[in-house]
Amino acid sequence: MTTNPSLARHPAVDEWLSFDTDSSVVVRSGKVDIGQRISAAVALVAAEELDVDPERIRVAERETGRVPDEGYTSGSRSMMESAQAVRLAAATARRHLLALASRRLAAPVDELEVANGVVRVPGTNRTTSYWQLAEGRPLAIPVDHQAAVKSPAMHRVLGRPYEAPGLTGLVTGTSRFVHDMMLPGMLHARLVRPPHGRARLDELDRDIESRLQGAHLVRDGSFLAIAHPDEWTATQLAARIAAVARWSPERGYDAGDIAELLVTNPRTSLPVLDGAAVQGLVPPPIAPPADAVATLTARFQRPYQMHAPIGPSAALAHLDGDRLMLWTHSQGIYPLRESIAEALGRDLESIRLIHAPGAGCYGHNGADDAAFDAALVACALPGRPILLKWSRADECGWEPYGSAMVVDVSAGVGPDGRVATWSHDTYSDTHGARPRAGAGGIGPARLLASRFREPALEPPRARPSIGSHSGLHRNQDPIYEFPTRRIVKNLVHDLPLRTSSLRALGAFLNVLAIESVMDELAGRAGADPIAFRLRHLSDARACRVLEVAAGRLGSKRKESGIGRGFGFAQYKNASAYAAVGIELSIDEGARVHLHRAVIAADAGEIIDRQGLTSQLEGGLLQAASLTLYEEVRYDAFGITSRDWETYPILGFDNAPEIEAVLIESPGEPFLGVGEATIGPTGGAIANAIHDAVGLRLRRVPFTPEAIRAAALA
Repeated sequence: MTTNPSLARHPAVDEWLSFDTDSSVVVRSGKVDIGQRISAAVALVAAEELDVDPERIRVAERETGRVPDEGYTSGSRSMMESAQAVRLAAATARRHLLALASRRLAAPVDELEVANGVVRVPGTNRTTSYWQLAEGRPLAIPVDHQAAVKSPAMHRVLGRPYEAPGLTGLVTGTSRFVHDMMLPGMLHARLVRPPHGRARLDELDRDIESRLQGAHLVRDGSFLAIAHPDEWTATQLAARIAAVARWSPERGYDAGDIAELLVTNPRTSLPVLDGAAVQGLVPPPIAPPADAVATLTARFQRPYQMHAPIGPSAALAHLDGDRLMLWTHSQGIYPLRESIAEALGRDLESIRLIHAPGAGCYGHNGADDAAFDAALVACALPGRPILLKWSRADECGWEPYGSAMVVDVSAGVGPDGRVATWSHDTYSDTHGARPRAGAGGIGPARLLASRFREPALEPPRARPSIGSHSGLHRNQDPIYEFPTRRIVKNLVHDLPLRTSSLRALGAFLNVLAIESVMDELAGRAGADPIAFRLRHLSDARACRVLEVAAGRLGSKRKESGIGRGFGFAQYKNASAYAAVGIELSIDEGARVHLHRAVIAADAGEIIDRQGLTSQLEGGLLQAASLTLYEEVRYDAFGITSRDWETYPILGFDNAPEIEAVLIESPGEPFLGVGEATIGPTGGAIANAIHDAVGLRLRRVPFTPEAIRAAALA
């Protein structure tokens, strides 16, 4: 049996691809395209295995009931699951069709040649095509999990330049997003929000609806929305209603020191062994060896941080008779459909979700919540399409954040110059609260509006994730080889803000901490930081990316006042390897200026070179933003980070020159790359700051205020 969950759920070739009567190949993937170019990747994989030009491949629109259910597009698993499933399906289909061609053309299979889907017998005029052989009917065969795929030496498509369909529209501004959709009779909807997540509606003027200029007021408990044919009017009316609505209680959040809450609140603690959390007693602290030549104990901190997509969340909903249609930029149309169906008490088959492009986001932002909001308004106003958009304040104030975290690391280096003991505790809220079907109504309870409807649903208490490198313990267990290690995850309860999946989950701070400590231990042991890391690695591919990154960054002479630093990880110790080198300076105002960045990455066999490079570079830029700028601020009365002034992010003025080096690994399995540079970039910036000014910063973001405080400490 295959270990690919996508193939386990969808074992038939016809679920993954078909040969249309217009002489195209339709490829189906349940992983949505959020800018990571998975559509390009599956198209190229299919084109290669079928010997069909990429222009003949059409990737089907992601729609429930028409593409495989692959759950959420998350965890950097799209290539490892969806692309691999398409590859095996295409290889199986090719073998099957060549067997049919052999009989039709009266020639052995090994004598047949294929060019752009046309099968011929060399030296003759006997030809047929995939489409003639398929005859527009299903192939009705299972995917062969052991199907022979092409050797890298035979590739003519993979790894070569490829312009993905739709790229021109993105560059020229003609692409259409869910926000741009229009249907006849459509209403624009806006939400009326409480001041904070624990507030409930006390009072609303009973006569207000009569003064709403043809608008529709939708209320369900404390869920409040306004819909109007004109978008600007809907926006103004929502603001007017918000001004007169009365909510309680006034105070909603514990605004105490979040780092203190993380280490003192009730928690569930589990040991982590070989990357997986296990049920058992937490091991006691370990002491460094008596003859240690260097020891270190350090605490690292991260505040709540948000996805901060450039465009706020939106969705279009239409209840037409008994059928509810939803266009959404959710990353999981099937689990979202299940949760919405359960929340509304509707049959699954009466709801259809279609993925539509939205603002890019890696993780659980407001897309699912906006879809449910739109569905609620559409159900209250049957027959009228509802385009519901969140505002910037909605997105900043109501999305599920990445959890604040504390990481405690202690380590000791023995006389042989190697790390002898390593202890790593991570404290965090959950990193996984996406809506999905489950016991106790967990799916509906994880949709934001369910907290405000009548009766209100509160999400269940988070449980620690047990899987390998999941949630807060992602990359907590280092890839480095230490003889004695103690790894403990601490899922902390009763924290103030709603959290879920933000790109890389716990790996961002875990890797930043590991790489900072490795760098500092190297310095205390009098070792070169790259050589010190290599001393603890036997994986040749890991060593290679480190050596390449160090060589590229160090190829230019370092000027005075410039700091250089490195960070490295294999994401989840199972996905892509990435080493990042950063060159920066710090000005008199304590502002960090990023000059150069080098990425060396090994993601297995390269399918879409541009897509791979874009994900590595995009991850570096987002990680730089998280490391230097981003922090959700709040007080007892609500979230105060509501716009780009109160939640600054990395701008073009501080984006470094980036060189991405892709390590070729022909024939190796695909490795997920979407989150590979997040942790290494944070570690590289921390180490480069130390190299520049001698300061060890341990709480992100590394703002000018933080740098000045560290200098004065």
